[in-house]
Formats: sequence, C-alpha cells, structure tokens
Amino acid sequence: MAVYRIKGCQWNCYPDTTVLINKMDIRDQAELDAVEKQITLLRGIQAEQETKFCNVDFEFYKSLHKKLFGDLYDWAGKLRNINISKKGTVFCDYKELEHIGCMKFARLKKLDFLRNMDDDEFLDELTELYHDLNMLHPFREGNGRTLRLFVTLLVRNAGRDIDFAAGDGDILTIAAIRAAQGDISMLRGAFEEIII
Repeated sequence: MAVYRIKGCQWNCYPDTTVLINKMDIRDQAELDAVEKQITLLRGIQAEQETKFCNVDFEFYKSLHKKLFGDLYDWAGKLRNINISKKGTVFCDYKELEHIGCMKFARLKKLDFLRNMDDDEFLDELTELYHDLNMLHPFREGNGRTLRLFVTLLVRNAGRDIDFAAGDGDILTIAAIRAAQGDISMLRGAFEEIII
C-alpha cells in the first residue's frame, strides 16, 4: 500500500491502524500488501486481455479500478471522499474529482483517444494525460495500478504498444513527482523508452 498523508488517516481502516478494511479481514499490512499484489496482478492480466475499449469515459476508468480491487475492497471503483497527498504532492480535492475526471475524458474523446497521431504528438498527449490522471488520484488506494492499466489499453487501442515492465518503476515515480512540480520532460522521456 502506498504511504499517503490523509486527512483523517484512519478513514476506512481497522481501529487504531492504517490497515484498510478489506473483504478478507486481513489486519496485517504486510499480509494485505502481499495478497493485494497477487490479486491485482491476476485481475490486471485478465483486464488487459478481456476489456473492450469502448464507451470510454470516467465511468470506464472507475470500472477498471473495480476490476482490479473489487475482490478486496467494498469501495473499489468509487471516488475517495477525503483529500490525500504523497511525497509532497497534493492531489486533486476530492470535491472536484467527478467534474475534473469527466472533463479529462471528454478531452480524450475529442482527441479520438490518441489515434492517428504522429509520434511526437502522441507522446506529448499521452504524457499530459498520464500526468493529469495521476494528479487526479481519484481513489483511496490503487491509483498507479489503475492508471497503468488504462494507459496500456489506451496505447493499444491507438495501434501502439507499451511495456511498463521494460522501464524503471522508480524512474517513472520520480518523473511523476517532477511533473507535479512543473517539469514534464522526464515523464515524456520515460514513456518514449517504453512505447513500442
């Protein structure tokens, strides 16, 4: 589980812990992390193979989160109702999530989901979208995994491919932090390395 600063950090956690309440009633963080990793890996593979890229909007994005985390959490696919920050990055105010999320997906639709773009335009738009959705951070947990799954589906739908495993996850994290500080160039470079 990612370490967030959360207003009311025990929201949706077992009493006197920061362990998220889960359907398996696992109360040990290390055990929950291990189970969550296994389940989301399996669900992610299934989602990559089975999800049809159609009717893509913010509800579609939420459904991806539910596919990944629905076995674990009752709130999977639902927007967070608290504000969060991580490593100095303050994410979107929870009251604005629905509005901004819908706007981002409306823009993506106007861009024809990044199809028929030359390489430079594609990389620019993908980088900006990734940054915007990362800053949205709409869920209590699992934002990065949901974002990577969505980007994989989006890139493939645009007639290209992406291999997140070929890149350095730490570099992607650092690049996302730098993007939050206003420098998106490292994030664009990270995508340039992993898009086929």
